Amino acid sequence: MAPNTKLILVIGATGAQGQAVIDALLSPNKSGQASPWRVRALTRDPTSSHAQALAARGVESVRAGSFSDAVAVATALDGAYGAWVNTDGFTVGEAEEIYAGMRIFEIAKQTASMRHYVWSNLRYVFKKAGYNTEYKAEHMDAKGRVGEWLNAQPSDVGPDGLAWSQVTTGPYMDTLQGGIFSPLNVRADGTVVFAAPVEGGRVPLIALKDLGWWARWTFDHREETSARELNVTTERVDWEYLVATFTKVTGKRAVFKRLTLDEWWANFDQEKIQNPIANAKQRGDGSTTIRENISRFWRVLRDDVIDKDMEWIRSVHPDTYTLERWMRENEYDGQGTSILKNTQDGKNLFWFNPEVAASL
Repeated sequence: MAPNTKLILVIGATGAQGQAVIDALLSPNKSGQASPWRVRALTRDPTSSHAQALAARGVESVRAGSFSDAVAVATALDGAYGAWVNTDGFTVGEAEEIYAGMRIFEIAKQTASMRHYVWSNLRYVFKKAGYNTEYKAEHMDAKGRVGEWLNAQPSDVGPDGLAWSQVTTGPYMDTLQGGIFSPLNVRADGTVVFAAPVEGGRVPLIALKDLGWWARWTFDHREETSARELNVTTERVDWEYLVATFTKVTGKRAVFKRLTLDEWWANFDQEKIQNPIANAKQRGDGSTTIRENISRFWRVLRDDVIDKDMEWIRSVHPDTYTLERWMRENEYDGQGTSILKNTQDGKNLFWFNPEVAASL
């Protein structure tokens, strides 16, 4: 352990975001000096392969427990200087995520060692769209509601106070690999088909390495980021630009096939997309379904509901990725496996039907 380092608890450590945050927190600075941070992780299953891999990343301890377990959270926060809090609504559902997000902050306020609480946020898109239910994407709104509640809480940058910050992100650029944004078909002539119900929407994609950079920068700048929402992304990407960049990088022919929501959903198992969006919920209990929630999410992206100030973002982080740089660095060819932990754990949101997609 490096001397004088401060401990950050990462909630959501075994997911794609958490791993990116941990990598950034533990990395040396630009001058090669050792990081001032060390990391503790909270995870439901410390024996899982995801959790075991954390030790190889330099995580000093892994604590067992769920983010919705107040006792486990309090134990994990004890002795920590800061916390990166990324709750998982896809597991517990909207209502429990909102309550947990509020409760974790309350516990942090009760923890003598805590000085910096960072909430991993998403836009409250239901509100931004005028409370139009066509845009009520629960996985975004739960975090956004907590973010608005956090705005009303005190943020104390004094030596004995608890400051809070919010880092508001969005869909991962990395889900171009085996995720919701990946190609649906490769035609017999080799043409790669990016098919989506996004029309001309400029989707604010964030590369996970950029997300990690913003997490590290926030902890490195406690006073500057106190009581602030950092609304960040990597690049706004429309799908014509996506296919043009893909062809430029790979040399492969690609097309953007514009689909309606119904046409897009036809490429997936029609029975399973009626399952609840949250893994803990049961069919028939009134929960929002996968199809309902993701349809609303696509409308949010299609209609540019999410705002981002790219000039400010690049002024703070001049080395922000571009789509082209991300593709080249990841040797992206339109294929790849999902980086999302729920998918890796077999809790798929989508069950692809390649026979239908073959006609695209």
